[in-house]
Amino acid sequence: MRLGIYGGTFDPVHLGHLVLAETCREQCRLDRVLFIPAGIPPHKQGRELTAGQLRAEMLEFAIAGQPAFSVDQSEIKRSGPSYTVETLRRLRQEHPDDELFFLMGADSLAEFSLWREPREIAELASLIVVNRGTQAPPELESFIPLLGAAAVARIQRVTMPGIDISASDLRRRAHAGLSLRYLTPRAVEQYLIEHRVYS
Repeated sequence: MRLGIYGGTFDPVHLGHLVLAETCREQCRLDRVLFIPAGIPPHKQGRELTAGQLRAEMLEFAIAGQPAFSVDQSEIKRSGPSYTVETLRRLRQEHPDDELFFLMGADSLAEFSLWREPREIAELASLIVVNRGTQAPPELESFIPLLGAAAVARIQRVTMPGIDISASDLRRRAHAGLSLRYLTPRAVEQYLIEHRVYS
């Protein structure tokens, strides 16, 4: 099985996240995509996150109807910071016969040297790098010293429509009582309103 792994805070999940996952699934012939909401992201420890269970529930609503998508809650149930390399080690043990693919935006690749054990991440899973809006991914050759030539050769580039939606803007809009229609799935929009998540 070709298993895609898509981590993030998803605070909240929006259409940009879903289009990215579906585009990667289609272009890279992935059998499944696991959405993994982060527990405590190391690079966002100063920001207060919405409770992990709420973010996971919103993801479940968002992906309903796409049988290739599922939510893995392991990081939100783990104590301490959520490091991608630790999650991939676990997934490699649980799926020893599967090919793992880690989905990431071009902006994340540009900061990859700041992640914990980037070389091991690239050894545990092939990287799929997606453009962020109109931002092109950095030149892959520049990552050979960091990741090694073999890992860089396995990196796949995926181009998706330039959808300029951010979770921070959705939080701001929800807090101000503005419409979220067509920015996130209708079920997620209703969940946010009903539970007053950002109000």
